[in-house]
Amino acid sequence: MNLDALNFEKGSGLVSVVTQDAQSGQVLMQAFASREALERTLATGQMHYHSRTRGLWHKGASSGNTQQVISLTADCDGDTILARVIPAGPACHTGTVTCFGDVAADTLGELDAMIDSRSVVPPSATVSYTARLLGDRNLRLKKIGEESSEFVTACADGDAVRATEEAADLLYHMLVALHAVGGSLDGVRSELRARTK
Repeated sequence: MNLDALNFEKGSGLVSVVTQDAQSGQVLMQAFASREALERTLATGQMHYHSRTRGLWHKGASSGNTQQVISLTADCDGDTILARVIPAGPACHTGTVTCFGDVAADTLGELDAMIDSRSVVPPSATVSYTARLLGDRNLRLKKIGEESSEFVTACADGDAVRATEEAADLLYHMLVALHAVGGSLDGVRSELRARTK
């Protein structure tokens, strides 16, 4: 990124930064950056911002919720930057994934995280359906076969409501099976992105 091509706001010397999760596409936050913050970002590969009250700050330096930079792109006027990042935790100081609440929710990402959390079951805990699927290869494969068949039948019948419900069931069971073999939703997203190039 050519910092000389940016139009820093007169007086404050700042540009706006819209930060987006490079994998899910969720908008995580909006902040400001000075030239120094962008220089540090480029030098370290981690997002740095400028707060009017705190000055220069490295996102996640104290919380651990850092943001690894994938790309920085200026808009057509050079006064706003789109920062595509891989976050190491919540972007918001309140502990939520984004500063925009549920509006920017990534339902598949949330499902993926829930499946991941169910893979570790304390000995005294009641075993969830997800944990049962993760622990039983034959049950997983049987459910994928059943859900696939029900989805195909709903599509053949032209039943959009039932097809949508069955697609949700199939996606859930596919994600569980993917986790069971060491895969993840992020891996699927990366593969799909690679296929669009």
